[in-house]
Amino acid sequence: MTDGAAVHGLRVGPLFSVASLLAQQTTTPAPGVGPGELVDYWPNLVRAGWFLAGFLAVVVLSRFLFEPAFARVVRRRNRNNPTLRDALVRYVRVIVVVVAVFVGAGVAGYGRFLGNSALVISAATLAVGVAGQEVIGSLVSGAALVLDPEFNVGNYIEWSDGEGTVRSITLRVTRVQTPNGELVTIPNTVLTGQAITRPFGRGNYRIVEEIGIAYDDDVDAAMATMEAAAVAVDGILAQPHPSAHVEELGDDGVVVRVYYWIEDPQRRDVVRIRSAYAREAKARLEDAGVTISPASQRDLQGRIEVDDAA
Repeated sequence: MTDGAAVHGLRVGPLFSVASLLAQQTTTPAPGVGPGELVDYWPNLVRAGWFLAGFLAVVVLSRFLFEPAFARVVRRRNRNNPTLRDALVRYVRVIVVVVAVFVGAGVAGYGRFLGNSALVISAATLAVGVAGQEVIGSLVSGAALVLDPEFNVGNYIEWSDGEGTVRSITLRVTRVQTPNGELVTIPNTVLTGQAITRPFGRGNYRIVEEIGIAYDDDVDAAMATMEAAAVAVDGILAQPHPSAHVEELGDDGVVVRVYYWIEDPQRRDVVRIRSAYAREAKARLEDAGVTISPASQRDLQGRIEVDDAA
C-alpha cells in the first residue's frame, strides 16, 4: 500500500498542481482602477495642476495688468491710428500664450524635459523662421510703422509706386487710398524699405505754379497780377507773402513761377486751392490783357511746287 500510494502520488501530484494553477489563472478577477491605482497617477495630476496654475497666472496678469497699460502707452505714442491698439494687442496675446506655456511647464517641473529638447526646439524654430521669413519681416516692419508717431492714419504719403491717404495700418500691411479712390494694400516691408514722402501735414505747405506768358507782355505787371490773385484766394496764407519769379525764357514765352503757402492741408485742400487759384489768375491776367501760354510759333522756309495734272 505504501509503495502503491507513493506511486499513485507521483502520478497524481503533478497533474493536480497543474490543474490548480489553471484554476487560479481562470478565476482571478481583472484588476480595476481603485484607490491604489489613483495613488500611482497622483504625481501626474499634481503636475498638470501646477502647469494649469502657472499658465492661467500669466494669462490673467497679462489680461488685467499688462495689456491695459500697454494699450495706454501705444495710444499716447500714436493717437491718430485707430487700428494700432487692436493689432498690437492681438500679437501681444499670442506672445503671452507662448510665455504662459513655458512658465507653466517650468512650474510643473517639465524644465528638464524642455532642456533636453533644446536641440529639437532650436531646429523647429529655425524651420519656422525660414518658412515664415517674409511674414516675420512684414511683422517687424509693421511694428516699426505703427510705433512711429510720424506715420499715422490720415496722412497723405508718396512712395516710389504711388501716392495716397493712409487708411489703416496693421502689423503686416498698410492700406492706402489713392486720389482715384482705389484702396491699395501695401506690404509693410515695401514702405520701410524705401523713402516715404509726407508732402502735407507738417505745418505750412508751399505750392508752386508755373505760368507762361508772351514775350510782348509786361512781365513785371504780369507777376504782380499773379501775386494779387494768390492773395485774393481763400485758404492761401498772407504770410509768407505770395511771390512770383521768372523761371526761364522758353521757346514760346516767359515762364513765371508763383509761390504761395497754405496751412497744414489735406490732399483735397491742395486740389481745391490750386483750382481756385488757377481760375482767379486766369481771370485777372485776361482782364490785364496778358496772353497766357502763348501758342507755339515757328518760322517755316521752303518752296511749294504744284504739278499741272493736265
